[in-house]
Amino acid sequence: MKKIMALLIMSSIILSMVACGSTENKTETTTSSLVVTTGQTTSYDKDGNVIDPVEGETGYGQDADYDKTAFSFVDNGDGTINDVNTGLMWISVPEAVKMTYSEALEYVENLEYAGYSDWRLPTPEELFSLSDFSQGWPYLDTDYFKFNESASTAPSGIGSGPQGNEEGSVEEEEAPKPEVSSDAQTSTSEGPSESASKEGGQFWTCALSQVEGDERLQGIAFGVNHMTGHIKAYPADVSDMGKYIRPVRGDIYGVEDYLDNGDGTVTDNASGLMWMSADLKECVDWETALEMAENYEYAGYSDWRLPDVKELQSIVDYSGSYPAINQNYFQCSENQENQNYYYWTSTSAYLSALEPDYNSAWYVAFGYTSHGAGAVRFSPKYEESAASSEGEDNILNSVRLVRNAD
Repeated sequence: MKKIMALLIMSSIILSMVACGSTENKTETTTSSLVVTTGQTTSYDKDGNVIDPVEGETGYGQDADYDKTAFSFVDNGDGTINDVNTGLMWISVPEAVKMTYSEALEYVENLEYAGYSDWRLPTPEELFSLSDFSQGWPYLDTDYFKFNESASTAPSGIGSGPQGNEEGSVEEEEAPKPEVSSDAQTSTSEGPSESASKEGGQFWTCALSQVEGDERLQGIAFGVNHMTGHIKAYPADVSDMGKYIRPVRGDIYGVEDYLDNGDGTVTDNASGLMWMSADLKECVDWETALEMAENYEYAGYSDWRLPDVKELQSIVDYSGSYPAINQNYFQCSENQENQNYYYWTSTSAYLSALEPDYNSAWYVAFGYTSHGAGAVRFSPKYEESAASSEGEDNILNSVRLVRNAD
């Protein structure tokens, strides 16, 4: 059994390199682009109340206080969507079938759709680039991208593409409707929808964990949940734990292209961002993190800021590094209060339709969590907060600063 499992995992690794694009060709096929906006244009205090702080006031320095590259999508009228910013083409309506990671890799390898046969699984950064944090549940612009939830867990016609009739709607799957938690908006097998359950929002990326020497990080692959906003690791090849897929085509977007500036800073030419190579070595609550960032001077620059959730996620290394960051360029301080390398972002978080207050904030877990090294989750903004916790979250997290490269 162990030999069979090892062969399955090795096959998945080989296929994942194809689906993500060969690592040998990444430099040649990388699209350089600034990190796309999160869509968040409103600021919130630590309890989730809407505020409009000016520079120097408590709460300034949030996601909404900085201009970003706006979303720009084009509907091609053939079931595909172009992202002007990333240069990628996406399938608008996914197959209404859950697949294991290996099944998903096989599916895209054989997929022909809208006249193209070079579809692949997206990288975590590519799929996360679609996430829209202007409101929660779903974290996706459903004018362009639909959900297509079904209880089915076996691919129907691998390589055939999303099943539709002449008007482009998706055929109903003959499968029982899935059970959905009471706090979720729901769609089932009745065709494309603007919403889904928590499970219906889970989509595979091509990132298969290859961390060695830690059983907690084996046999998992990362996915983006466009209902809840998270990035999490899921069991890759457990038949009843299948996820959906949203195929993509085009040059790989956002592959790291780092330059060590020799002054404690690192420029990522792929994103146009400059990072501090070391963190601030302290673990603090969210408002303190904002304040520290806004008042920090380093390497001759005074325009440092706390990164938004997409900016910070852009430097996660899903290839097997632990912590999940390129340690040739970045250092993670060890802190008793934060042993798993959680780092704050400037983006506030919306829990669910039942708890719509933005009294939590997103963080990126560069170290171990049950959801994988590289997970994106949220936590209450301070220790006495009445916000609901996700269960494993730190309130005091680390801080790494960013600025736009000159």
